[in-house]
Amino acid sequence: MPRTHRGLSWQCLALVAVMAVVWLLAPSNARGQAAQVVAPAGPTAEARTAAYFASIRDQPPLLRAFLRAFPKGADLHSHLSGAVYAESYIAHAAAAGLCVDRATWVAGPPPCDPATRPAVADALRDATLYDALVDAWSVRDFVPDPAVRSGRAQFFRTFRLFNAASDVARGDMLAEVVARAAAQNVHYLELMLSPDLGRAARLGALQQWDGDLPRLHAALQAAGMDEIVAFGRAQLDAMEARAREVLGCDTPGADPGCALPVRYLYQVNRVQPPERVFAQMVYGFALVQADPRVVGVNIVAPEDAYVARRDYRLHMAMFAYLRERAPAVNLALHAGELTLGLVPPEDLRFHIREAVERAGARRIGHGVSIMYEDDPFGLLDEMARRGVLVEINLTSNAVILGVEGRQSPFPVYRAAGVPVALSTDDEGVSRIDLTHEYQRAVEQFGLGYADLKTLSRNGLEYSFLPGASLWETPAYARFAAPCHDAVPGAPPPAACQAHLDASEKARVQWHLEEAFARFETAY
Repeated sequence: MPRTHRGLSWQCLALVAVMAVVWLLAPSNARGQAAQVVAPAGPTAEARTAAYFASIRDQPPLLRAFLRAFPKGADLHSHLSGAVYAESYIAHAAAAGLCVDRATWVAGPPPCDPATRPAVADALRDATLYDALVDAWSVRDFVPDPAVRSGRAQFFRTFRLFNAASDVARGDMLAEVVARAAAQNVHYLELMLSPDLGRAARLGALQQWDGDLPRLHAALQAAGMDEIVAFGRAQLDAMEARAREVLGCDTPGADPGCALPVRYLYQVNRVQPPERVFAQMVYGFALVQADPRVVGVNIVAPEDAYVARRDYRLHMAMFAYLRERAPAVNLALHAGELTLGLVPPEDLRFHIREAVERAGARRIGHGVSIMYEDDPFGLLDEMARRGVLVEINLTSNAVILGVEGRQSPFPVYRAAGVPVALSTDDEGVSRIDLTHEYQRAVEQFGLGYADLKTLSRNGLEYSFLPGASLWETPAYARFAAPCHDAVPGAPPPAACQAHLDASEKARVQWHLEEAFARFETAY
């Protein structure tokens, strides 16, 4: 909780005492001269907040409370289906009348059988079944066994198990994730999803693969890609309408999440035949161009899977082809979600570089294998120069790859000047939230308060929100020219207000700065 005057830390009191002693020991004429000129200014609100943070950084409960209230710019790497907690999926599956196979824990439609495929609703009355479902549909209490031998295996298998539940509750899922973010003072979300519900891939399956991308592109357009784009937009409409209903957005008791800006990234499943993967990419690019709510395209599924490895360079070539025709479409690509032992060493040497240089990704998700790349320092320099942000997912990197603490490249990226932002990846499956990721970063990497503000600001500066930035440069030293004289917490000058009105990105960034001002005033 913010520290008020009634809860001044001992550090603050000690600072006041030291200043008083210094004044008393000074020569009387010096004290008089100081009084005649000007009293020294006290610490700024930011400095007081930083001092309090330093005093509680080694006290996890207090650190958690501080970081929950701390204004966070964005969560840029979050899969909607993986962001929902298993408890919610149980409720959705029960309401939809789904069953669950006791042998595999896969949810599916009726008929149910009390012995082998009980109704999920039975779990609401059977604590043992309920706990088993939570454990199966997340990494809670995971212990490797012969059937599921690693955290990576458990992490990825959960999606297949609760998939049927996610298909029946997309609006409720969106409401859950948005409300959780707003409760943590997050200012913007970019969520990965597939609103076509597999239609683009099925359209691709009807095409003959021959490697001729222009021919296949034209064939997909002629086969009805526009109709699938319209279907996806309608799915987004329905999902958002349901989420607003759940959050009570048109009532006096509206959830704070109603005001949270949310945009989407279309996710391409990379572990399919090339004609299906390319069809999804074509669809994603078309959807971005047709609907401003969809601000970019990503590629997902285990990067270490056989097809993902076999076709990696082909996938990057597909992206390059489409970007030549639509350079304004943003790419945020999963790349380097790998480590030694998971794949042969040769697969660690080029994935991030291909995503950056060939596909033209503006952001990289995970990027764990950066130091295994050929000429890693040259690649780091290039990413810093081009402003390619890395979305850092500390908990999922630890669960999936076993990479954390000193093994993490997070400090390497920061030292090289590559922008980074903390994100959750799949907070429901991992049983975390964005506050947890900030706390993990503080505890593992010794971050200071200024570091936290940079991470928070990076989330908005490198988001795919449209419009010019609030900042003159990404160093965050000065607002852009129209807002040079603006002071967060006070009405912005007319020129600055015009800048904010013209840019959604700048407007959300301004709201973050106002939130920092309010947050720091409490200290």
